[in-house]
Amino acid sequence: MAKLALGTRREATQPDCIKALIVEFITTFIFVFVGVGSAMAANKLLGDSLVGLLFVAVAHTLVVAVMISAGHISGGHLNPAVTLGLLAGGHITVVRSILYWIDQLLASSAACFLLSYLTGGMATPVHTLASGVGYLQGIVWEIILTFTLLFTVYATIVDPKKGSIDGLGPTLTGFVVGANILAGGAFSGASMNPARSFGPALVSWNWTDHWVYWVGPLIGGGLAGFIYENFFIERSHLPLPNDEEEY
Repeated sequence: MAKLALGTRREATQPDCIKALIVEFITTFIFVFVGVGSAMAANKLLGDSLVGLLFVAVAHTLVVAVMISAGHISGGHLNPAVTLGLLAGGHITVVRSILYWIDQLLASSAACFLLSYLTGGMATPVHTLASGVGYLQGIVWEIILTFTLLFTVYATIVDPKKGSIDGLGPTLTGFVVGANILAGGAFSGASMNPARSFGPALVSWNWTDHWVYWVGPLIGGGLAGFIYENFFIERSHLPLPNDEEEY
């Protein structure tokens, strides 16, 4: 059974943590900039259409795959739900998780404010539930979509026995993000990422249904991390330090 690693306050001042936070900010910024930018471009050029949805899905597929690879120093989480999923599996400390969450939200906000400026104040699309989709339905959508994302992360990147797919994890993770957008984009918006939803909501100051994009992804991500770590991974290494004396 994986145990939560608490970490210590000193972790925030350690060079490796500072480098990881810088890289996590950069990669999350680029991910949100491209992801939200593609949604803005789709709205301007294609409108609310299947082609527009495909356009957004492809953009997210590509940027996720590249940014996970580019963010190897921080782990390329890009997403509070991914961080929570890895925390549930004992792969990151509570202290560093909190720092990552703050980092990801700041990066998302900066990317969206910059997009607003660069597009002359063009509306920033926010994640909201489609007409006819209730809160419970939206939460379940986001739980399932985020669960598949984290399950893929564990199976293709985290699991030491990934076999022949070793090295393909970022690409395969990008594929599942794109597939999930195609499946759920027309219903819940297929956020899978509280930070991805936070930046546009902040810039637009439109918090309609916003809580759904925290509850669903965090439940789905945490559940996937807990299940995969405790039922499918066989490990021989020691867990992360759990108290101050171990540092």
